[in-house]
Amino acid sequence: MKFTAVNLPHPIGYVLGGGGSLGAVQVGMLQALSERDLGPDLVAGTSVGSINGAVLASDPVGAANRLSHAWARMTREEVFPGGLIAQALLLQRVKTHLFPNTGLAAVIADFLGPTTDFADLVLPFAAVAVDVATAQPHVLRQGPLLPALLASSAIPGIYPPVDHDGMRLYDGGVVANVPMRQAVAMGARSLVVLDCFFPGQLPRSTDTIADILLYTALVTMHSQSVSEATLVAENIPVVYLPGPAPRLVSPLDFTHTAELIEDAYLAARQFLDELNVDGPGLYRQRPPEKGALA
Repeated sequence: MKFTAVNLPHPIGYVLGGGGSLGAVQVGMLQALSERDLGPDLVAGTSVGSINGAVLASDPVGAANRLSHAWARMTREEVFPGGLIAQALLLQRVKTHLFPNTGLAAVIADFLGPTTDFADLVLPFAAVAVDVATAQPHVLRQGPLLPALLASSAIPGIYPPVDHDGMRLYDGGVVANVPMRQAVAMGARSLVVLDCFFPGQLPRSTDTIADILLYTALVTMHSQSVSEATLVAENIPVVYLPGPAPRLVSPLDFTHTAELIEDAYLAARQFLDELNVDGPGLYRQRPPEKGALA
């Protein structure tokens, strides 16, 4: 059955999770969604999902195309600059993180412009960070986008925290990697979830300390997200799009972007073709029986 807008009650919230370079899969998912008579009424995102989500909220019709071109140009050196020696020297000096966020800031500015404000966006949009002082999610919905997206993407141990509006903020993935509750609080009556993870399991990646830090964080975040989806789906439809088949790709590796986008597009298209939404519930692909984390 084809997936159409009448299957989901409005407002429809698109929810985009974090996952480093695996954020490329969201581009393929958006391409598949753009082929249906379905679009978001509001958008919420965390970490790389906040960056992709801000582009979506700025241009709901053209976002998939814009993101596919931007992701094709992205490199690890831009987003995570410096080799092992540079990382060791930075960590020795600052004690808190392995990479500066200057490269990420340049990527965000290239995506959205350096001075874009939340008020400039076409759709209501929320970027989710965590307040260090309270350990609670902090939802950013106004003011300049650049510091908000840097805060939402400030992976602990990887990037520095961001001081914004009198608070010290880190990556929202610590408490809401796939911010479904936040989208519901914005008024969503149904959700389409664009998670960065492979269906049911994660690729092993332990080559460097940065890989280990990010991988272990993502394992915890994934389990949290699936549990939250089950709870939210008790009251509204939650369409949890599948990712591509698992592959050994580090969340810091940008050399597989084209394959991730294409594989995610094909997986999401097949899933949407067969989807039939009938009231509240969690609509997702059955995870593999072996090695499943869900």
